[in-house]
Amino acid sequence: MRKKTKRVVFENIMVTDAAAKGKTIGKAPDGRVIFLNNTVPGDVVDVQTTKKRKAYFEGTAINFHNLSDKRVDPVCQHFNVCGGCKWQDMGYEHQLFYKQKEVENNLKRIGHLDLPELKPILGSKQKYFYRNKMEFSFSDSRWLTLEEVKSDNEIEDRNALGFHIPGMWDKILDIKKCHLQKDPSNTIRLETKRFATENGLTFFNPRNQYGMLRTLMIRTSSIGEIMILVQFFENDQEKRELLLNHLSTTFPEITSLLYVINPKQNDTIYDQEISCFSGRDHIFEEMEGLKFKINAKSFYQTNSEQAYELYKITRNFADLKGNELVYDLYTGTGTIAQFVSKKAKKVIGIESVPEAILDAKANAERNEIMNVDFFVGDMKNVFNEQFINKNGIPDVIITDPPRDGMHKDVVQQILNIAPNKVVYVSCNSATQARDLELMKEMYDITKVQPVDMFPQTHHVENVVLLEKKA
Repeated sequence: MRKKTKRVVFENIMVTDAAAKGKTIGKAPDGRVIFLNNTVPGDVVDVQTTKKRKAYFEGTAINFHNLSDKRVDPVCQHFNVCGGCKWQDMGYEHQLFYKQKEVENNLKRIGHLDLPELKPILGSKQKYFYRNKMEFSFSDSRWLTLEEVKSDNEIEDRNALGFHIPGMWDKILDIKKCHLQKDPSNTIRLETKRFATENGLTFFNPRNQYGMLRTLMIRTSSIGEIMILVQFFENDQEKRELLLNHLSTTFPEITSLLYVINPKQNDTIYDQEISCFSGRDHIFEEMEGLKFKINAKSFYQTNSEQAYELYKITRNFADLKGNELVYDLYTGTGTIAQFVSKKAKKVIGIESVPEAILDAKANAERNEIMNVDFFVGDMKNVFNEQFINKNGIPDVIITDPPRDGMHKDVVQQILNIAPNKVVYVSCNSATQARDLELMKEMYDITKVQPVDMFPQTHHVENVVLLEKKA
């Protein structure tokens, strides 16, 4: 049996910095770092340790002696419980400062890279209500507040429609108002819960695997289109149609009303058949005159307005003259490929998700873009010498991989091809730094531009331009 860590209280700890994953940093009296989960740089606090390691502690502030001047009042009533907006108590200008600092630190400390002066991080005009996609979970045993737990009153309403409590897969916080997606998102979610509760539709119990209602996904687009997808665990046609008809009647602005019956243990929909109850099976997003079809399984940047800024930076870094062959790795539904296509001779997009490539091809046809081709398959297997020989050696590579970065074989293939430029878009500057270190003997980093896609969180995108050494 593992020995329990003895908890210690450290007094009057100055919080000095922000760390990865939204945590902050103080120092214990013995010089070890303390990672904190509920403070802002500049706070002076007493800390209750929760974990002890050889090089560091983890802890929680239990008493505040001085509050940082970087603090602001959180706008959300669920702050510090739902875990979705961990930096909501920090002024936005300070959020941007620490995001930029994290990018620079990761590139230098992990990648050991020589950097030009970083361009100032591009902040988001919308600080709240910027997301175009939200996913909520149903539960028949909602997370109770401390006051409810201590109360002697019998709690009758145990249904929840909201977010998982951090680190607890079976506990759902009932959300009254979320500040991440603009209306009618909150209105639709609240009405779905009200109607389902009043009409006896059972909410899911993940631990015991029973209940009818499982998840609710709401997608919106900048042109006002709305997609609703309700995921059911149990297949009760009468009650399913009762709810869906009510949503369709109550919210005629819904463009796409979908459902899925998913009786398996996990709630991922990517291996499930989606059914269209009313309207289209997709919605459209627009960007610079281009139209993109988005279905329930499509990946699309969740901050539409800031995605436009991100793609403009990517295109500017590529600085295409019109005669280049461009490869767009991890192309998704081909948004970047089509966005840069009018300044390129040809663009080749590669993606591992078949449905995404089907959407990419359909989007290109709809947008009457004739100089793009899309290919599907695992990047490390498709992006090989045979593929290059068939499709041509690219002048520019744009790569926008998932959080865990590029496979080392993909990095090596880029080095084998040695294009003049590589534009690396990343949602994780730590894995980006790891990949860039493998490329630093052949490429100089000439531009670095952090972009804030997710205000009130610690997440940050980063765009890097690599140019082949002379």
